Amino acid sequence: MKPSYRKALDRLRENGRLRQLHLLDGREGSRVNYQGSRLLNLTSNDYLGLAADRRLLERFYAGIDSGSLIDRFGLGVASSRLLSGDCTVAHELEQTLAATYGRPAALLYNSGYHANIGILPALTDKGDLILSDKLNHASIHDGLRLSQAEHRRYRHGDYDHLEGLLEQLRSDYERVIVVSESVFSMDGDVADLRRLVEIKNRFDCLLYVDEAHAVGLYGEKGLGQAEEQGVLNEVDLLIGTFGKALASVGAFVLCSGDIREYLVNRSRSLIFTTALPPVVISWNHFVFRHMLGLGRQRLHLQGLAGRLRSELVRVGLSTAGSTNIVPVLIGQDAPTVRLAEAMRKGGWLIFPVRPPTVPEGTARLRLSLTADMLWQEELAPLAAAIAAELGGLQEPSGR
Repeated sequence: MKPSYRKALDRLRENGRLRQLHLLDGREGSRVNYQGSRLLNLTSNDYLGLAADRRLLERFYAGIDSGSLIDRFGLGVASSRLLSGDCTVAHELEQTLAATYGRPAALLYNSGYHANIGILPALTDKGDLILSDKLNHASIHDGLRLSQAEHRRYRHGDYDHLEGLLEQLRSDYERVIVVSESVFSMDGDVADLRRLVEIKNRFDCLLYVDEAHAVGLYGEKGLGQAEEQGVLNEVDLLIGTFGKALASVGAFVLCSGDIREYLVNRSRSLIFTTALPPVVISWNHFVFRHMLGLGRQRLHLQGLAGRLRSELVRVGLSTAGSTNIVPVLIGQDAPTVRLAEAMRKGGWLIFPVRPPTVPEGTARLRLSLTADMLWQEELAPLAAAIAAELGGLQEPSGR
């Protein structure tokens, strides 16, 4: 008998958890077209507002000439980096990343997902242990499953629990890696990297920090929470992405020279995939250097997030975190879905976030603020509008 997927899909629909693709077009600044309406985009990871910056794109493409067309703006290399897909622009970008971060080496990956499913399995074997924050991204959890190492999850942000696990288990394993995001993508809260560095030093571990939602936004140069918290040189494996604040695709790891060479030889998601095209790598290099000087945009974004959180609390809504990722905690799936639909009708593009992306009973709106938004014209009415719509949804039927 052929397997039937329709019943499973129907159950997802009944439970308010059916996922669908959302066709967007007409991107301009923080506005986008969706289902015939022009909406403020509160779902994007384009945190610095660079993806739809036409002048920035024009500056980038102004560098095209007949001599650079293939090597720097080519659309494909048709091979992995270990065969014929390596290129000069990739090495130039890796050198810039290593020099800017003050680290011995950098290595590019095709995405943050490729990095997280490729690095952890490559660096660990049987007899090793990985300890991972419970709310780390799904790609990290997939990397744990692909690894031959034992793995345990410590309670989110509970470093006493992490220490307890290390006191209990450290002597049983040859190598231990502690893994955390720096900014958590659904709660908008921040890891205590200083505490993690102290723990990894005391227990002789490697520290792996994913800065996907922090690169571009924190620190004097925008290098992330490791720069903000003063531990850039103390994180053994620092992961960054181009796919969010840097408005592109691709990722990188900053590490020692030995680890870089080891990954080139062992990391399957690097070895067995076609390399990024030169045009993407060139854009990544261009936008990374541009990002270093966006201190004003970083401050503006932090100001927007602080004001919105204050407004949400003032109108009696439940929120969390301290970054430009601002959750509005609802709880159950169905009202969260209806609330998101109502907000879209009001001019705000918001989609519901439900389990398994977040724990059971914590469905929410994830408000993602970007540096090209304005407070008074765009965000000031938002908290009151959410509260009013939520109140309407919770009124007894028949009213």
